[in-house]
Amino acid sequence: MSYVIGLDYGTDSVRALIVNTRNGKEISTAVEYYPRWKKGKYCDPSKNQFRQHPLDYVECLEKAVKKAIRAAPQGIAKKIKGIAVDTTGSTPVAVDRKGIPLALKPRFAENPNAMFVLWKDHTAIQEAAAINAHCKNWKIDYSKYEGGVYSSEWFWAKILKVLRSDAKVRRAAYSWVEHCDWIPFMLTGGKKVSNMKRSRCAAGHKALWHEAFGGLPPNDFFVALDPLLDGLVDRLFKETYTSDIPAGKLSEEWATRLGLSTEVVVAVGAFDAHMGAVGGEIEPYYLSKVMGTSTCDMLVAPTAEVGDKLVKGICGQVDGSILPGMLGLEAGQSAFGDVYAWFKNLLSWSLEEVIGKSKLIDRKTKKELLQEAADRIIPILTKQAKNIDPSESGLIALDWLNGRRTPDANQALKGAIIGLNLGSDAPKIFRALVEATCFGARKIVERFQEEGIPIKGIIGLGGVAKKSPFIMQTMADVLDRPIKIAKSEQTCALGAAMFAATAAGMYEDVSDAMNKMGAGFDKIYQPDKVQAKMYNDLYKTYSELGQIIEANV
Repeated sequence: MSYVIGLDYGTDSVRALIVNTRNGKEISTAVEYYPRWKKGKYCDPSKNQFRQHPLDYVECLEKAVKKAIRAAPQGIAKKIKGIAVDTTGSTPVAVDRKGIPLALKPRFAENPNAMFVLWKDHTAIQEAAAINAHCKNWKIDYSKYEGGVYSSEWFWAKILKVLRSDAKVRRAAYSWVEHCDWIPFMLTGGKKVSNMKRSRCAAGHKALWHEAFGGLPPNDFFVALDPLLDGLVDRLFKETYTSDIPAGKLSEEWATRLGLSTEVVVAVGAFDAHMGAVGGEIEPYYLSKVMGTSTCDMLVAPTAEVGDKLVKGICGQVDGSILPGMLGLEAGQSAFGDVYAWFKNLLSWSLEEVIGKSKLIDRKTKKELLQEAADRIIPILTKQAKNIDPSESGLIALDWLNGRRTPDANQALKGAIIGLNLGSDAPKIFRALVEATCFGARKIVERFQEEGIPIKGIIGLGGVAKKSPFIMQTMADVLDRPIKIAKSEQTCALGAAMFAATAAGMYEDVSDAMNKMGAGFDKIYQPDKVQAKMYNDLYKTYSELGQIIEANV
């Protein structure tokens, strides 16, 4: 009997999951929250700046793995054969020739531009616009496999933004790497960035890499975009790898730090939602929705069936990016759970200001009271909102609070609410926000269908899918489709474990690992036909609101 570890790097924390390779049984898990990120360091939400320090990733990795091993049966560490890593993306960082992030050097330790630029960082809107215009005017449209619209959330836009903004980082940066590439490189003791095995998932969906181009666009394309990029493409990569391929074996240093063997195989990394789709047992033409702070919507299809078809306005289509041997297509929403979190924070502000500064109760009581209130806001809103008829509130919201990812990425767009009056209370507004996120999901389904890609079913994954029956029932009603929910509460880490087992040689391919290690499904939400009909009418108003907002940005 053997075991593997799936490491899932989310926006707020890293999770380590130990899994039995024979049957996919989840043996133990541990979560560590990034301490610097938790304090809000290096971020400025008003400017859409979100950066993460590499030490958060390193320190939390070690703590999470050790904690998971301690929680597992004694002696299990000796039976761990593989590790695979998934991360958010695109989350690049500037590195030196050795592949060391600049923020790990003393003179850059407090410089946000030398840190990982998190997926939700939208400071590069102007750079993304420049890339889009350049692609359309160049002899080859290098964005055509990424939906034809390049986003400020992605690799090149973020690099260009930092290079334009920070001369010190520009001079010190030899190359740039994705978070999902750097962690395996670090774990295997990589010493030279040119030897780093780059993820096809990350490169194809976010860095303009495609086999049809022979790799990345050429240097003259980037020089014409901005001379600051001259020569960088030659210091990046040409080849990419799927995550069933080993990146190497655990280095002696990391084997010692984690209490594991140097024979542990480390797989090539990938983005969290892509591995999550595998953990949720994706199948052809089923849209697998990983629903957390944002959504990533994954779909796989036989390459021969899609052929040369290009799907306009999605995040990318790349051979092998999700399941090796199949075409992987990605879409998503820039804000999903973040929409609800925004409303919760909005309501919490007055509590913080009034109760938090009260002189009538002691500090300990204030802290406990504020925490209790914060924890209860969403459950209470949900309880009240689900009893409101869809046609009752008269409110329609737009879910673009963090811009729009799909269809047709535009991070400059803003959210909106119409129909407010003196009777518009918090539960009604909350329900409108929930409906808005579900309407945004419907736009994605419709775009795939309009572009000739059938949607045969919906799979729900992630925290929202598991924790909120109200949101998932609303989603089923808005889409007018059944949604089946993956049983595992940590499908991203489980998917990573499946790749680890394959890279370590336990399975011949990822599909086999998925079939043997999958946890199955524990619930299906069926659409309410009466509600679905009402939502058809509300969806038309949502679409009209979107047109008005987009025309006035």
